[in-house]
Amino acid sequence: MANFYDFDDIIAEDEVHTNSPFPLVSVVFQKEANGVGIDPSSETDCVKPGSKVELPFWLASELHLRQVGTMKVPACFNQRTKLELGADATCVDLRSRSPYFYEFGCKIAPLVGDRDLGSFLLSAFKNRYQEVLAKAHNAAFSTASKCSTLLTREETSMYEAAQSSMAAFKKWRVGGPKFQRASILGRKRKPAD
Repeated sequence: MANFYDFDDIIAEDEVHTNSPFPLVSVVFQKEANGVGIDPSSETDCVKPGSKVELPFWLASELHLRQVGTMKVPACFNQRTKLELGADATCVDLRSRSPYFYEFGCKIAPLVGDRDLGSFLLSAFKNRYQEVLAKAHNAAFSTASKCSTLLTREETSMYEAAQSSMAAFKKWRVGGPKFQRASILGRKRKPAD
């Protein structure tokens, strides 16, 4: 279910634009649909059963829920991606596959019937999480810009949060406010009778 007020959630589902960086979902129609005009090269506004059409996720999920069509697993979650992430998760460019890779995967997993997709997303996130934080804390500016081009939106926000926390820590350590002894600790207590 989409969060109405979450901007990233809206963008992750909005794949209407033709130049959108988000992957389209392949849908195979199970029933005939009249008056839809989905395929611009078609002479009629009718989609026959068995037709395969690339659609935005929001439309594909509605068709799936109404049992008009079935969704296929998008190419960004194919076997090649799984093998690459299994070999070296930190070097894989997930942004080019989908800027909202994890969010999109979590939304599509229950609809496509792929039982392994959820565990694949979890292991990919765990593997990349450690490396993203390590690079954020230790990387120089030149390597930071190279690293950030491979990250998804969620990983980028995590990377930036880690960098700002490290900068705040360094500022505190060098010259920030020091611990002060509370005035109450210097007073002596009266002996109890």
